[in-house]
Amino acid sequence: MIPTDDLTAYADLVLEVGVPVRTDDLVVINAEIEHAPLARALAEGAYARGVRYVDIWYFDVHAKRSRIRHADAATLPEVPSWLDHRNHELGERQGVIINICGDADPDLLSDVDPARAGLDRMPGLASRYHLQTNDLVCWTFVAYPGPGWARAVFGEPDTARLWGHLKHFLRLDEPDPVRAWRTHLARLGDRAAVLNDHAFDAVHFEGPGTDLTIGLIPSATWDVVGFHAADGRFYVPCLPSEEIFTAPDHRRVDGTVRSTRPLALAGSLVRDLELTFSGGLVTDVRASSGADVVRGHQASDLGAARLGEVALVDGTSPIGRSGETFLETLLDENATCHLAWGAGLPQAISGADKMTHEERDALGLNVSKVHTDFMVGGPDVTVTGVHTDGSRRTILEADVWLLGD
Repeated sequence: MIPTDDLTAYADLVLEVGVPVRTDDLVVINAEIEHAPLARALAEGAYARGVRYVDIWYFDVHAKRSRIRHADAATLPEVPSWLDHRNHELGERQGVIINICGDADPDLLSDVDPARAGLDRMPGLASRYHLQTNDLVCWTFVAYPGPGWARAVFGEPDTARLWGHLKHFLRLDEPDPVRAWRTHLARLGDRAAVLNDHAFDAVHFEGPGTDLTIGLIPSATWDVVGFHAADGRFYVPCLPSEEIFTAPDHRRVDGTVRSTRPLALAGSLVRDLELTFSGGLVTDVRASSGADVVRGHQASDLGAARLGEVALVDGTSPIGRSGETFLETLLDENATCHLAWGAGLPQAISGADKMTHEERDALGLNVSKVHTDFMVGGPDVTVTGVHTDGSRRTILEADVWLLGD
C-alpha cells in the first residue's frame, strides 16, 4: 500500500502539473480495478478543486482475456459506441483525461492466441487517441504500482520497492515537486531549442542490430512533452517524462532497428523485437516472443506499420539510471531513446491540428488510430543528426548528450 500522504502528494502533482484542473471541469479517469486507491485520491483532489464531475472507468483485463479466448475473431476490433460517445462529449466540453497505467498482471494474456490479442485494442480507444493527439482535452498518463507489476519487474511482489522508484522518478522526494518539474521541463526545452537550431534533415540510429535512418519533416520541431490544450491550458501528458520528441517523415525511414527493452503490448510481452523498414513501411517483424502481436497491431490500419515519433533520452534520466526495466511503456520510454509506430504527433508541427488527414499525410505526418512506443536507445546506440548537405553531428553517444545545454 502507498502511504496516504504520498497518494495525496501524487494526486496534487497530477492535478497541478499533469492536468491543471479548473472549476466546473469534467474529469475522466481510466484505470484498472487495482488502481482504485490512486483513482480515488485523484477524485478527492479534483473535487476539492471545484470540478463538476469525475467519472472513473475501471477496465478489467480478465474480461479482455475472456473476449480474446472466446469471441468471434471478426468482432475483436469492435468498440461499443457508447464508449466513444463518452469521449466525444468530453471533447466537446474540453474536459480532462487521466489514464492510470501499470499492469496488475503483465503476463495475463501470455497463453492466448497472439494474433487474436493483437486485434483487440481495448482499452486503447481510437476516440480517446483522437482527443489526445489533437489536444482537444487536457490529458496525462500516470502509473500506479501493484504486486503483480512488481513481481514481473523484481520477481517478488515488492510494491513498496516499486513505489520507491516511482516516487523518485516523479520527483515527489523533492521539497517542492511542482517547482522541480517546471525546472526540469525548462531544461528539456533548452535542449529541444538546440536541436531546432541545427535543423537536421534526418537522424541516424546505429548500434547492435540497428542501422536506421529516419528522415525528418522540415516544418516539424523538436519539443518537450508539454502541450497547450484547445482551451489554452498547458498540461504534461506523461508523468514522469524525460524525452525530447519530434514527428518524422513517415515516408523516409529505411533500415533495421532492434528494440533494447521488452515491450508490453496488448497484454503480452514482446522481447527482442527487430523491425525492418523500406520506404517508410515495416517490411519485416522479428521477435523471440510477441511478433504476431506486433504484426496484428501494425495491421490495424494503413499507417500502423509506419513511424509517427522519434524521441531522444540521455543517460541522466533517473529511470534509465535505476538499471531496471519496468515493463511499462510510460517508464521504459523515458529511460532511453524510443520510436513509435502509428500516429504522428501533430504537436510537432504548427497548424497540424487544423489539417485534414490527407494534408497531414502529404506533409509526411503519419495518420493512424494507434500509437505504440518501443525502446531503441542505450549506451551501445549512437544517434547522429544528418544535415541536408550530408554533414553529420553526433547527438548522443554512450548515453551522453553531446550538443550542449
